[in-house]
Amino acid sequence: MERHEMFNTCGWQLAYRHRQGAPGRIPLVLCNGIGSSMEVLDPLVAELSPERPVVRFDVPGIGESGNSRLPFPYHTVAIAIRRLLTHLGYHDQADVLGFSWGGGLAQQIAFQYPRYCRRAILVATGTGMWMVPAAPRTLLRMLTPRRHRDPEYARSIAGHIYGGSARHDPEGAVRVLLHGSSRATPVRGYLYQLATLGCWTSLPWLPMIRQPTLVLAGDDDPVIPSINGSIMSRLLPRGQLHRYQGGHLAVLTDAARLAPVIEEFLDRRV
Repeated sequence: MERHEMFNTCGWQLAYRHRQGAPGRIPLVLCNGIGSSMEVLDPLVAELSPERPVVRFDVPGIGESGNSRLPFPYHTVAIAIRRLLTHLGYHDQADVLGFSWGGGLAQQIAFQYPRYCRRAILVATGTGMWMVPAAPRTLLRMLTPRRHRDPEYARSIAGHIYGGSARHDPEGAVRVLLHGSSRATPVRGYLYQLATLGCWTSLPWLPMIRQPTLVLAGDDDPVIPSINGSIMSRLLPRGQLHRYQGGHLAVLTDAARLAPVIEEFLDRRV
């Protein structure tokens, strides 16, 4: 059962959910994509072992978290999440999974807290402003949160922007993105997330992430071209690439297929 609470840190009021799992298990922190509240991760959480503790949260200005007066860098969000985990009693270690925008945060946490972060999973993500970019038309559609606010618009562009199953089932992508929430994505919160990503890159220090790291990359992902997964897995000293058939949202729309890959990696003996 998940607890849904608030935590004040770094001048922010963060909304979070905590599934306790079995005593003594290492928690998995889930870092979400741009413009979406933590409910969008429901399909993945449902497929993960109920014995695994799971922590997820809304970044400032998104979902139920309070607004941030200024744009926020990844390293400050990493501090906030480390404090949240300590508050929840996880003093020794945690695993981290980052999806899309959250993949940058997951890399930052792994780099910033090398002893605390045991393993990292990077899903449909890249190295920030220095990466192989999406096509200009896709990038333009990413500049506003309209697809998180307008279901009809989201359906019209889903296949082009997310690829994979969204090409033949745009309604499925819309269901995942809007997840029945009545909260429209705030423009300011979305733009702050864009600013975070646009002023950050992990490329120079990616080889310094020594933790075992699983890179999940789709073969039909217009947002994050597949080549980025190959680059990241080669630069990471203990990186492992798993290329799956599907698009940008596959970890949510096809969680039953990818969750076992995640579970096997987290439970593997090194």
